Amino acid sequence: MKISLREHDLDSVVEIMKKEKIPGFRGKQIFEWMIKGVSSFDEMNNIPKALKEQLEEKFEVSNMSVVEKLESKSDGTKKYLMQLTDGNIIECVFMKYRHGNTICISTQVGCKMKCSFCASTLHGLSRQLTAGEMLGQILTVQHETGERISNVVLMGSGEPLDNYDEVMRFLKLVNHPKGLNIGMRSITISTCGLVPGIEKLMLEKLQITLAISLHATDNDKRSKLMPINKKYPIEMLLAVCKKYTNSTGRRITFEYALIAGENDSKEEAENLGFILRNIHCHVNLIPINPVIEKSFKATSLDNAKAFQTVLKRYNIEATIRRELGGDIDAACGQLRNKHINPTL
Repeated sequence: MKISLREHDLDSVVEIMKKEKIPGFRGKQIFEWMIKGVSSFDEMNNIPKALKEQLEEKFEVSNMSVVEKLESKSDGTKKYLMQLTDGNIIECVFMKYRHGNTICISTQVGCKMKCSFCASTLHGLSRQLTAGEMLGQILTVQHETGERISNVVLMGSGEPLDNYDEVMRFLKLVNHPKGLNIGMRSITISTCGLVPGIEKLMLEKLQITLAISLHATDNDKRSKLMPINKKYPIEMLLAVCKKYTNSTGRRITFEYALIAGENDSKEEAENLGFILRNIHCHVNLIPINPVIEKSFKATSLDNAKAFQTVLKRYNIEATIRRELGGDIDAACGQLRNKHINPTL
């Protein structure tokens, strides 16, 4: 099995090359090409042909290929379906904002959390992604678009805190000053509420943004939407969130997917304001993306605005996330599911 160079930073690549009796400056050249997102050694035009052939025997630069790309006609959002070297399929989304380009990446092949409104979990968890495969999504999209990505969101398929060690390795790779040099403050990690993972993350003292998928204000409803709540109920989750903000000084973002007739009433808004009133937080209100295999429908914009107004009375900053890529199945897992089951 070939060694994926995307798993390594500059110093590590140089050391690997030295062990192969290859000069350190060549390792630096190879790394610089790798960060540009090239898919093969052939694209490295300052590397001798004989060395390329030598490298090809043991190493690989790219660890994925683009299977399909969809682009929204309304906002330019691009969704990529990528195939890993073992044949597994993942997806990521490229979004343009005024503050810069953002990529939403996957951290697992599939997901085992079984959130009832999410397409990612329909086929379960196949395997974890490596740090290099997370990085590879960014490198591939930057190479495809020709544009720099300045913000990274770990909110695609998978539960990042269920792949904790590789996610931490990824953060070091993507933040490395001799690599992509993306600042920790420009990275968001989303979780469905794995309390032990949040406690571990708290001790890292990272300047990332932590996003918590909440989506309900009582245990009965949240357990139906998100089975993980049976193990880590709302009271336990909010207690660790408060501990996290107090320890790190970082504001938490609570993700709240507004589902028509389920959790979008003014009463729910009052409940949400009450339970979050003492936590340093921001709330993202998300009219849910409809999923073919599910019966959930998005709330109306009027309902979302009314919900937002209630939260502001509790002095909780809340924004309504604008829908991006709605015409290209940009919600997590939708495009992958169509690839796995073409009849959808």
